[in-house]
Amino acid sequence: MSRLPIMLLVALLLAGCATPRPAASPTELMLAAPPDAALEAAAEALMAGGYVVRHADASLGRLEAVFSRWPGYRVLVRVEARGEGSQLALAATRGGRVLPPSTLERLTAEIAARLAASD
Repeated sequence: MSRLPIMLLVALLLAGCATPRPAASPTELMLAAPPDAALEAAAEALMAGGYVVRHADASLGRLEAVFSRWPGYRVLVRVEARGEGSQLALAATRGGRVLPPSTLERLTAEIAARLAASD
C-alpha cells in the first residue's frame, strides 16, 4: 500500500489549520487631547474596568491590557498625534479571536468622559 495518498491527505488537513485570522479592525476615536493624556485616560479606564496593563509605552503610543479572568480579553491601544489632538485606535481579542468593534463602545465612552472631566 502506498503512503503517498495518506501523506497527501495529512498535508491537506494540516494546511487547513494554517489559515490566517482576519486582522482586527480597530475602533477609532478622534480626541481633542494630546496623545499622552489620551493614552493615560485609556489606561485609567481599562484599570477601572478590571484590566491589567501589561505593556505601555507613551513614546510609541501603545498600550496592551488583559482581563485576567476567564475568558481572557486582551485590548490593544494605539495613539497617534493628529493636529492639536490625537487619534485613539482600540482593538480587542478573546482567546485569540478578534472581537467586533461594538464591544469597545463602553470603553471608548469611558475614555472620552475621563478626558472631558479633566478639561
